[in-house]
Amino acid sequence: MLKRLLLVMLCFSTTIQAQDYFFKKFQPFNDNVPSPEEFLGYGIGEHHTRHDLIVAYLTKLAETSERASIYQYGKTHEGRKLVILTITSPENLSNLDNLKQQHLAFADPAKNVTNYGEVPIFINLAYNVHGNEPSSSEAALLTAYTFAASNNPEVLKYINNAVIMIDPTINPDGRDRHTQWANSYQGTPNVTDPQDAEHNEYWPGGRTNHYWFDLNRDWLLAINPESRGKLKWFHEWLPNVVTDFHEMGSQASYFFEPMKTNASYDPIMPKENYVDLNNMFGAEFAKALDSIGSFYFTKEVFDGTYPGYGSSYPDLHGALALLFEQASSRGHEQKTAFGKITFPFTIRNQYTSSITTVKTAVANKAYMRKYQQDFFKSALTNAAKKKVRGYSFGDDYDQNRTKAFIDKLLVHDIDVYKSGNRYVVPTKQPQYRMVQTMFETYSKYRDSVYYDASAWSVANFYNMKYRPVTSLKMEEKIESTNNLVNVSAVQKSEYAYVIDWDDYSAPAVLNYLQQKGLVISSAFKPFTVKVGSQSKSFNYGSLVVPVSLQKKNAQEVYDLVQKAQEKYQVPLYAVNSGYSLKGVDLGSRYIQPVKKVKAAMLIGDGTRSYEAGEVWHLLDTRMNMPISKIPLRNFNRTNFDKYTTLVMVSGRYNLTKKQQEKIKAWVSKGNTLITIGTASKWAIDKKLVKEKLTNKEKDSLKKDSTKVVDRKPYVDAGENLGKESVGGVILRADLDTTHPLGFGYRDSSIPVYKNNTVWLAPSKNEYATVAKYSKNPHIDGFLTKKNMEEYLKPSASLIVSKVGGGRVVLFADNPNFRGSWYGTNRLFLNALFLGDKINIPSRD
Repeated sequence: MLKRLLLVMLCFSTTIQAQDYFFKKFQPFNDNVPSPEEFLGYGIGEHHTRHDLIVAYLTKLAETSERASIYQYGKTHEGRKLVILTITSPENLSNLDNLKQQHLAFADPAKNVTNYGEVPIFINLAYNVHGNEPSSSEAALLTAYTFAASNNPEVLKYINNAVIMIDPTINPDGRDRHTQWANSYQGTPNVTDPQDAEHNEYWPGGRTNHYWFDLNRDWLLAINPESRGKLKWFHEWLPNVVTDFHEMGSQASYFFEPMKTNASYDPIMPKENYVDLNNMFGAEFAKALDSIGSFYFTKEVFDGTYPGYGSSYPDLHGALALLFEQASSRGHEQKTAFGKITFPFTIRNQYTSSITTVKTAVANKAYMRKYQQDFFKSALTNAAKKKVRGYSFGDDYDQNRTKAFIDKLLVHDIDVYKSGNRYVVPTKQPQYRMVQTMFETYSKYRDSVYYDASAWSVANFYNMKYRPVTSLKMEEKIESTNNLVNVSAVQKSEYAYVIDWDDYSAPAVLNYLQQKGLVISSAFKPFTVKVGSQSKSFNYGSLVVPVSLQKKNAQEVYDLVQKAQEKYQVPLYAVNSGYSLKGVDLGSRYIQPVKKVKAAMLIGDGTRSYEAGEVWHLLDTRMNMPISKIPLRNFNRTNFDKYTTLVMVSGRYNLTKKQQEKIKAWVSKGNTLITIGTASKWAIDKKLVKEKLTNKEKDSLKKDSTKVVDRKPYVDAGENLGKESVGGVILRADLDTTHPLGFGYRDSSIPVYKNNTVWLAPSKNEYATVAKYSKNPHIDGFLTKKNMEEYLKPSASLIVSKVGGGRVVLFADNPNFRGSWYGTNRLFLNALFLGDKINIPSRD
């Protein structure tokens, strides 16, 4: 009995010590509310905590603390729960609906409430958007416990004056991937060697979500369920303060805002946000970190220019978004140039900043409320100063792509109206700054080095034709995307069906029908036929389903065609004769059968997981088409003859000569290799194709090898070299719409997204350059004059190169960037489905 008592006392003492390291100053705690250590069975920082245990603990707090309630706002791709734990005083919690309405009144420009100091401030403490930056979710457990259980007068003051909404893990799928790795390789004692497996995850690592997307870039683009669920919650509550906790390299210290100066020439967020508020909070973070002896830095790096971060998106909604970056232990303990960095140490800094965020917000709640009110009022006054009254948009040939763009606007709470056969977005609305984000483009910048993209006019992502208007005709307000696509139900035919390839979802229909065993052809020249009593013109690429040539009877074919239309809502027509009114007939040699695609993609160390995930996501979620993901470690034993198409995304490919020859031999058999970005450069460098790169600098060095280089200050090297990179710019390309890769496009001028320095020289074959940058290529974003004149303008965006009986499709730019480039997805899908039909005329 005595032995057992001593053991219990020892465990209790260990727990108290572990807790003291983090929150000794906030004692006493309610004994009826379990601490994280008591619930988990280990001290915070001793192991990495699985997401299901994080949710379970927060659920326990909601059960045991009268201050807390828990809400599930969504699920991840892998089915993990996304939750918010709300903590405030019991009185506030019981009156939360009423407080919510009072809070939202400040964000309504039509209301003139002035009780700024009387309503609790709403704070969203959000953690762990990058799964392998785990310290913040552990800090979330400590923070939740502090506010749910501490009876310290300081904490009681905070919960009386704030509604604290804790999102413990924004990216649970990535976190659990990393947690499994770190715990699996944890040693006893800890191994501090930076080269140990614990500190070096295998590809793709835990940073990203299921489809390898960086969710910290997804607030604006809203592609993934994690982001869409969070955005729905965010617009329902409009918190005043939002945190964004991260980790960085192990050799660093700690970062908090203010950031670098916003790189935009005329930022659309108020200066008060990134100057006054950042400095107000920054001074408090400095005091708090000084008190525990932590070192830190501000202002040197990171920027909030791109509006899609967790640390920038809330800034466009009257909130203050705050970025924190903690040097990572990348495991449990690691050696650095400054000594050892431990997991508990990283957690304590994040916990300290969490508490300080609430402290500072409460101290300035009246100021913060007035700021948010002024923010939304100024949206209307700013809009009124401009001649532009709205933006008109629409695409007559592609309802599904238009629908996808409208969905994006609605996700961000932007008002959209029907206007004749088009749509219009008025500028006079509380979300005016988000309207600017969607439509406005920029050419002037304060800075030249960006942490991320310098271009984000989302309408261009969708290749959406739009124009500013000075007068508005607004009809029905669009409340949802339901019933936006209006297609006539296909009638039964005994002869053939034609599917309009202009529609974004047409490739999905092609894949669906091929999977069901139908033979489908593609039109390589336009034609006009009778549909019922009307004539109907069809563009390049239109699909033909010949009824009599199928192994199924006419009724079975009709049933499949009908199901495909119901599933994907594409224009689909019954045709009763192959004799065209204009153009080629349906039995022409220009109506060619499309081979069923079996696609594979190389993944693993050396490849860019973001781009690989974008391909996987596109085919999985929109085309409902599988793609085999081949790890490079399995390259030698892979039988590529099983596949018709191979995708190589950007990366550093260290393939041997024999492996290169294996790819070339496979392509030569008549197959299609699709390369993107640096993979295209690799194909040229390794002479897989007979193409060249645009390389003016190399050419000039050859001409004058004795040229004297001007000396420059060493301290400026990073900035000078950094500005020559291409962080992200939207460019105009001229597309050959008669080429199979250009099928489905009506306009030869299309926006493309460039975030690399891969410059493809136009092919010497006059039929092989599919898209070349236009004479005036700039649409949006920063690009140096040197890059523009010497590299961009002479270069191509997309070329096809013949290799034996096959071909390599070389993309200089990423057509699937962040899952959002609906406008150029079609180029990639054409390469996938129609690649084998590209027979490049040659004079060899």
